[in-house]
Amino acid sequence: MVARRSTTRIRYCRTVDFRHTEMEMEFKELKEAIEKIELVDAHAHNIVSLDSSFPFIGTFSEASGEALTFAPHSLSFKRNLREIAQLYGTEVSLEAIEEHRKTSGLDSFTSKCFKEARISALLIDDGLKLDKKHDIEWHRNFVPFVGRVLRIETLAEQILDEDSHDASSWKLDSFTKTFCWLTLTTSITLVPEIVALKTIAAYRSGLDIDTFVSKEVAENGLVEVLRAGSPVRIGNKGLIDYIVTISLEVAVRCDLPLQIHTGFGDRDLDLRLSNPLHLRTLLEDKRFAKCRIVLLHASYPFSKEASFLSSVYPQVYLDFGLAVPKLSVHGMVSSVKELLDLASIKKVMFSTDGYASPETYYLGAKKAREVIFLVLSDACASGDLSLMEAVDAAKDIFSRNSIGFYKLNVDTDSSVPQIRISPKLEIKEPDVQEDSSSFVRIIWVDTSGQQRCRAVQAQRYNRSVKKNGVGLTFASMGMTSFTDGPAEESKLTGVGEIRLVPDLSTKQTIPWTKQESMVLADMQLKPGEAWEYCPRETLRRVAKVLKDEFDLVMNAGFENEFYLLKNVVWEGKEVYVPFEFGPYCSTSSFDVASPIFHEIVPALESLNIEVEQFHAESGKGQFEVSLGHTVASHAADNLVYTREVIRSVARKHGLLATFVPKYDFCDIGSGSHVHLSLWKNGENVFPASNNSSAHGISSVGEEFMAGVLFHLPSILAIIAPLPNSYDRIQPNTWSGAFQCWGKENREAALRAASPPGTPDGLVTNFEIKSFDGSANPHLGLAVIMAAGIDGLRRHLQLPTPIDINPADVAATLNRLPETLSEAVEALDKDKVLHDLLGQKLLVAIKGVRKSEVEYYSKNPDSYKQLIHRY
Repeated sequence: MVARRSTTRIRYCRTVDFRHTEMEMEFKELKEAIEKIELVDAHAHNIVSLDSSFPFIGTFSEASGEALTFAPHSLSFKRNLREIAQLYGTEVSLEAIEEHRKTSGLDSFTSKCFKEARISALLIDDGLKLDKKHDIEWHRNFVPFVGRVLRIETLAEQILDEDSHDASSWKLDSFTKTFCWLTLTTSITLVPEIVALKTIAAYRSGLDIDTFVSKEVAENGLVEVLRAGSPVRIGNKGLIDYIVTISLEVAVRCDLPLQIHTGFGDRDLDLRLSNPLHLRTLLEDKRFAKCRIVLLHASYPFSKEASFLSSVYPQVYLDFGLAVPKLSVHGMVSSVKELLDLASIKKVMFSTDGYASPETYYLGAKKAREVIFLVLSDACASGDLSLMEAVDAAKDIFSRNSIGFYKLNVDTDSSVPQIRISPKLEIKEPDVQEDSSSFVRIIWVDTSGQQRCRAVQAQRYNRSVKKNGVGLTFASMGMTSFTDGPAEESKLTGVGEIRLVPDLSTKQTIPWTKQESMVLADMQLKPGEAWEYCPRETLRRVAKVLKDEFDLVMNAGFENEFYLLKNVVWEGKEVYVPFEFGPYCSTSSFDVASPIFHEIVPALESLNIEVEQFHAESGKGQFEVSLGHTVASHAADNLVYTREVIRSVARKHGLLATFVPKYDFCDIGSGSHVHLSLWKNGENVFPASNNSSAHGISSVGEEFMAGVLFHLPSILAIIAPLPNSYDRIQPNTWSGAFQCWGKENREAALRAASPPGTPDGLVTNFEIKSFDGSANPHLGLAVIMAAGIDGLRRHLQLPTPIDINPADVAATLNRLPETLSEAVEALDKDKVLHDLLGQKLLVAIKGVRKSEVEYYSKNPDSYKQLIHRY
């Protein structure tokens, strides 16, 4: 009986081998194509040193402790051991392989494993705790491109273990701010580019993630976690849900995908809670509908469930790492087949889930090629795919899908594919090299709208400045456009000092000089304690009121008008004149400026700033760059960097770019028109929900806009901050000189806009025409938002829209302030804005404005020097 059974098994194995050989012959072209593909390994972990305490046998199984002693008797172990022995030319035993590893050296056999695997890009989650693991940079010795996957739970635990805080000092708000900063940077360690975020919520509290978890629940969870002591391990469900939610917000902002551990893993995981069907609340949250999500590990044993989710949710993709090669051949094939039962081929991606040893990468790549060949050749035999479709599918699964999903670029002109980060993700570049020639610019914008910076060496920045900031005199927020000294009535003097503390989420490599970085700064009395004059904090504070009272978020998008001037000698004097003279939207003007825009646009995109369009404007040598809309605080940050980019690229071409409101009294002025909309739970709620609205605007949209219109005379003192600003705000100059609004009326101060594609009659946003390039963008958006909040509180209604040129009915309309003095007077009387923005800050703003009025009234020609400041 025993002999008969053994013979049967032998015959079965021979039959299987014959079938595989037969398939390889029949689908030889598919087999060869799969073997040639350079792989993108989209999820793996660090390799450890040879003297690590992590046992080599541990790389063959998810078991640990006593359970690991049974691993050698599993099907996958026996198969994988033979594969490695064949690779190294050793006996088929764990001892022989381990001896080969010791005598060869880590670099040698790692190089062999990666060469045989033919992996051209590697994305590493370095949050897995492994003894003596090599940093991500080390892996670049073996793979052309290495990116970082940031594990959010590990980052959160590192923050809470920070030695500068004790448990009692952490509050949810301070933790959230720090977490968001560090999620957007590589500030903990200098590592390669972040290409994705990852959560292991499945290990901690399960995948039933509540994206609407209350702050109270999260706060209680934080207290519970901190009370457990150090080192921190976050297991509280409320806090985990909160961390995942704010990470999704960051992912949406930065266009980063989120990897989610699903299915099996080690015994810490409750398999019942790792079923991806638990993710329904998260997947149906409209705020995150555009966040690309990948379910890891084939969700095994829930592969069918994962396939279903991917088929019905456009943002859901699948990854089969870990399932290959940790299962039997049948298990690997069946899990991948189940993924493809319903899911699009364009949504299934390869990874090794390699960790600790390079052999795991080799095995993952080798078995994946074999499994995908079996699955696709079977699909061809069954009539699901043609041979060419199968070849195309293999290329998608092993490379192209990951390249698109993680926004990687491949240089296909090279004989060996070179993979690099895409422009949108270049903000994740590592810090500049720490040497005496590398610097970090710490940038702030003062009350008068001037962009200023302090520069420090990268070594000092990384050592102390990014945490403690640099000193700055109180007087800096009282300075005017005509002198670097404080205005007397600002009440700010040279007595007293604040800290310019870098907002790490804004740190960028400067596109035009790779040896430098730049970062926006918050003004703090000491690290963690905001100064009441800080513009960025003011905007955050007002935005919090809008969110807390009305559950609304204001989005903004700026149109940047500016002149490009060249220096010439005229009658023995150096003067600046337009560098070209074409009309509005002139193709010839664009041709002349094209080399400049070919640098400006990629530079902005490298900073993750969306450019919607650009063209020649009406003025001689005047151009406009329109930016995409985003959350107000980010829009203000983007505007600061946009001005930096435009000015610097122009300077590189020997030109002066100026955003001054009225460069030439005989020509049109330059604005920084801003488009505004209101969002709730990821949806624009500014348009009316149906055709019942008289204006196509929702009730909250109308009330908010009415508040802005009501307070517009006061708002002008902040968004049009120079006497020169009022030389621009004149009738018939596209600047909105009258206190009125209209649908698609570009002469009205507020224009209700219906962009192409908007349903008839509905309005998606409104534009403020009087905002100009000399305004501090954070203060400007803060005062607009404050006015809108007043409109919401008082349920203000819009007056009848003006559908003709306001100048034609000027007698029936209120003229907006014609001078800065009038605007300051209006602001002085506007107690609502004082309460929302802060009394001391308003005193400083009014003091600076009054000083501007006095100086330019006595020195009227001094406005000509403003081109060098704005």
